[in-house]
Amino acid sequence: MIRAAHEVDFQAILSIINAAAEVYRGIIPPDLWKEPYMPTHELAHEIATGIRFQVFVETGIVKGVMGVQEVKDMTLIRHAYVDPSAQGQGIGAALLKNCRGLAVGPLLIGTWAAADWAIKFYQKNGFQVASRAEKEHLLRTYWTIPERQIETSVVLADSR
Repeated sequence: MIRAAHEVDFQAILSIINAAAEVYRGIIPPDLWKEPYMPTHELAHEIATGIRFQVFVETGIVKGVMGVQEVKDMTLIRHAYVDPSAQGQGIGAALLKNCRGLAVGPLLIGTWAAADWAIKFYQKNGFQVASRAEKEHLLRTYWTIPERQIETSVVLADSR
């Protein structure tokens, strides 16, 4: 079952993000990696800036999370993670389909350029990689991230 996250889901969301982000260790440049990947205060800040999390719940346990954030005329997919023990079961695709339905404007996703598996997942689900010039414009317009992260990221746009 997919539903909007509630305050009681905060710790589960934080745990899934940090556990699933371990796959990015060595992919994210060392100067941008941090421990934990997402501290508690950062998740609270992300929610305060308007990210609405959806959670995939199975037998009362949160197995996956994905955020949606409206920024100007676009909808961003933010912080998409599935519990490592539940990956490969279609949870990410189900969350993405759900979040597509919540999108108010065109849908964009940013991820690390070296995360081939993530890029392939989004391409398989109907997203196309933006050109380098488009990526830089989109990241500077719709995200608040450091210049170094812009250099090492890609943006994918929903081709639908």
